[in-house]
Formats: sequence, structure tokens, C-alpha cells
Amino acid sequence: MALPKLSDFDLVIFDWAGTMVDHGCCAPVEALLEAFDRHGVTISEAAARADMGMAKVDHVRALLARPEVNEAWSAARGGAPGEADIISIMADLTPLMLEAAAKASELIAGAAETASALKSAGLKVASSTGYTREMMQAVVAAAAAQGYAPDHLMCSGETPQGRPSPLMIYRACADLGVWPLSRVIKVDDAEAGIAEGRAAGCFTIGLAASGNGMGLSREGLLGLSPEAREAGLKRVTDSLLASGADMVIDSVADLLPVMNGQLAPRALRA
Repeated sequence: MALPKLSDFDLVIFDWAGTMVDHGCCAPVEALLEAFDRHGVTISEAAARADMGMAKVDHVRALLARPEVNEAWSAARGGAPGEADIISIMADLTPLMLEAAAKASELIAGAAETASALKSAGLKVASSTGYTREMMQAVVAAAAAQGYAPDHLMCSGETPQGRPSPLMIYRACADLGVWPLSRVIKVDDAEAGIAEGRAAGCFTIGLAASGNGMGLSREGLLGLSPEAREAGLKRVTDSLLASGADMVIDSVADLLPVMNGQLAPRALRA
């Protein structure tokens, strides 16, 4: 695949946690672990990260469908989980997610500068998230105070289906008057968001270093040995490509240098 030019596009849609804020996408993991713990069920960080990017209620449902989590729930609660249990978990998860997301709203390096440069180049900047709008209120305010205010926001629960369906992208494009979808870039760190962009027909860019796949703060990432870091980034890159990414870069800070031909992408779909 040849690398497209920025002038080929009219809109860039960014995910939030792990893409523009919360390096390592740690806030949702923290909240999920605590919500399940309150029900007497211990889940692993790997399990919590496996379906990241989905609407949170769908994420909980997917977690409970995982054999190891289903078995742990049945053992702790005396029966298989059902819809009433999902409602109960969400009642705990929502305030936990509100608190965790608000605390983890520092912008990832390059986020504000990239969005500003895109707008200056005449592109629109939109955003979508697996968080509900309630969960996003503090995050949006904090991001704006740091210089990032997208033209549009779509949250989970605002379309009939969330990721990996493309409906949030369709709604954003309709609201902003952007078409065809081939003139839209979707940037995301999680496989569900990559699959969303692919399903919509966007040019889809995966982020390997800053998000859910590596699951590390910037300091944690830099603290790895070069060999461990590169091995992890290759694993994440392969997973994002398998989910449909057209291109993989390390973080949002690399978007413009790559699109302008100043930096090679980590991977480009053949």
C-alpha cells in the first residue's frame, strides 16, 4: 500500500484513552478490576484489556463470557452471570470509571499539537470513545484546558450499537457533513476501534506504543529494555494489523511526521 497524503482526507477521528489521553489506557482497567472485585471476583489485567474499546456495558458482557471469568463468577456467586449481574456491575463501574477517567485525563504528548495542526490544514477533528458521555465530562473539560477540543464527540450508548460497529463514525460524518468515508482517518489504539474504522471504510491508523496493547505509562514504556520494548511493540503492531489497521505508528505525535513523509511508519499494510 502506498502512503496517502494528508490532502487526501477531510476528517480525522481520534479515540480518547490510550490515543489522546491516559498513556497506556490504564483508567478503564483500574475501574474494571475494582468493579469485579466488589462482587468477589478477581479478573486479570489481560482479561480486562482483551475487549478494550467497546462500550463499557458490552465490555462487561464480553468479560463475563470469557470462560475463566464466567467460572470465577459462578464459583464466587453461586451461579452463572446474567443480565441482572451486568446491571449490578455497571452500577459499581460507572462511578469508578468517572473517577479513574478524570484522574487519567492528561494529554498524551503531541495530542494537542497534532489536532491543532490538522485544523490549521483545513481538516476537521472528531472523537469517539467507549466511555459514556457522563464519564467523559471531566475528561473533555481537562483536555480543553490542555489545548485539545475536537469538533465532535461520540460516546458509547449514543448509537444502536457500539464498536466494532461503524455507527459512531457514520454519525460523526453525518453531523459534520463529511463523505465519502474514504476521506476519513480513524486513529485508535485498541483492536475494537481499528475494526470500527475498517468496517466504516476509513483509512485506519493503529497506535502501538501509547495505548492498550502495551498498557504502560510513558515512564513504564521508557523503563523497558530496548529488546523488551521492541518485542512488545511488534506484538501490538501485529495485533493491530490483524484487526484491519492500514498503518501502525507509535503514538499520535508521529501522525503528521509520517503523513508528511518525514518519518517512516512502524508498519504499513501490504
